[in-house]
Amino acid sequence: MHTISMTVFDWAILLVYLGFVVWVGFYLKKFTKTDNDYFLAGRRNSALVAGVAFMSANMGALEVVGYAGQGAEYGLFALHFYLIGAIPAILFLGVFMMRFYYNGRIKSTPGYLKERYDEKTRVLNAISFAVMTVLSSGISLYALALVLKTFLGWNWDLSIWLSAGFVALYITLSGLLSAIFTEIIQFFLIWGGILLLPILGIIDLGGPTRAFTSLPQVYTHLWSITASAADNPMKLGWPALIFGLGFGISFGYWTTDFLIIQRAFSARDVRSARMAPIISSYFKILLGFVVVGSGMVGLALMRDPHSGFTLLHTGGKINYDSVIPLLMMRFFPPGLVGVGVTALIAMFMAGQAGNMSAFNTVWTYDIYQSVINKKASEKHLIWMGRVATVVGILLSIVGAYWARSMPTIIDYLQAIASWILAPAVAVILLGMFVKWISPDGAFWGMLIGTLVSFAMFMALELRWITPGAIAPGGEASAMAANFWRALWAWLISSGIAVGVSFFTEKRPEAELVGLVRGLTRDDEVEQVPLLKKPIFWASITTVIFIILNIVFW
Repeated sequence: MHTISMTVFDWAILLVYLGFVVWVGFYLKKFTKTDNDYFLAGRRNSALVAGVAFMSANMGALEVVGYAGQGAEYGLFALHFYLIGAIPAILFLGVFMMRFYYNGRIKSTPGYLKERYDEKTRVLNAISFAVMTVLSSGISLYALALVLKTFLGWNWDLSIWLSAGFVALYITLSGLLSAIFTEIIQFFLIWGGILLLPILGIIDLGGPTRAFTSLPQVYTHLWSITASAADNPMKLGWPALIFGLGFGISFGYWTTDFLIIQRAFSARDVRSARMAPIISSYFKILLGFVVVGSGMVGLALMRDPHSGFTLLHTGGKINYDSVIPLLMMRFFPPGLVGVGVTALIAMFMAGQAGNMSAFNTVWTYDIYQSVINKKASEKHLIWMGRVATVVGILLSIVGAYWARSMPTIIDYLQAIASWILAPAVAVILLGMFVKWISPDGAFWGMLIGTLVSFAMFMALELRWITPGAIAPGGEASAMAANFWRALWAWLISSGIAVGVSFFTEKRPEAELVGLVRGLTRDDEVEQVPLLKKPIFWASITTVIFIILNIVFW
């Protein structure tokens, strides 16, 4: 049993943080007077606050612990999840899509589908999103329970229930307002807890040059090893990376997942809402190097027979997700351990709070008010949001036990994205850029795409087919199957949406003003100075993105 030795000072850091978070929930409750306050934080945040919250909502335990594990298993190749798998989609959201999302009539991503298409498309997407959120929340619960049980010696079941109850308490009190406030604090705490890991690891390995050259080239390149699936540790080629990860999964997550987009919805105006994801893109790149770099430090230490560093084994297999806590055990002295453990818990709470605040918004507005109680008062909606938070947490506990049976949390996460997000992004993108796509086309495209993708996943799980049946070119890994399944889901959804639209009634253009490109004005952004334009800052990120891909080619 691995356990971290916690001093009195370490425990004090952890307990002060937990107490502060609960106090925030109670304090902000008095500012939560309307449903707009509870679900959208009053729409009064600056671009910087919304951007930091946007990034923090993505920095959950599954993000940091999971992708560090990918770095330990695949080396620098895992950086694709942060570059091609994130940056293009984040910038596209900020530059093009937020101007359509940020609308006084829209309070969620499914809400956009209602305005652009119709009620049935909205409800279908809301139900799919609610299921995905519960499953993702279950992954976060499992990730934290794994850390607490393995490294502090806590009971696994008790860890899940205590963690779930804690998040339910402060999110139930003041909704998105407390979620964003604590996410800002957690953002800096997380950096404080993990930024030192790759630095200390590189020093231990003898410096950056020695650390990098100690690994085989297959672990130190991004693109030069993708000509053939057999040439890289993830066993997939460049088409799967570009079209599957870079488009099908990445655009599905970053441009349609209300968990993170909700933070941009909280901005005070459309320019701030568009800037939020663009600001987060800079942190996303830095986070990639910190997280994947930590995993690569673990990989280098494992390959050094004199280091004595090994990862945990679960079910006879290496548990790569254990690399971050084990590195903390190795490098953090007493006192700093408390910061590291608190950072891990903050990661969990950032992701969990994000999941639950998004879940209660979509349930309340897009399912409950839309279908069950259309005349619900503002006070009743806030009450329903709090009930939804508690129910969502309970369902997440069930999801945590399912996540425990999956091979790795990232495999599971990518699989969920391919079922739900890829069909959604197909319909949303068509809706934003093609004004003649009909409501029936969108509904059937999303429904059939989701069902086909899930059927492919279950066929793989039941071993009725092999990954090669989904991933062409001899790509036989589970990750390759995830990427290709997302692409097939997008293509199927798009094809059906276009085909059905030829034969069904379209929405009048007058009803689509502000929702579709070509029918939306952007005067507010065009009148601001260059340094305040989203396109300017997105261009800088693009240059950085291109340079990094060339340097690590």
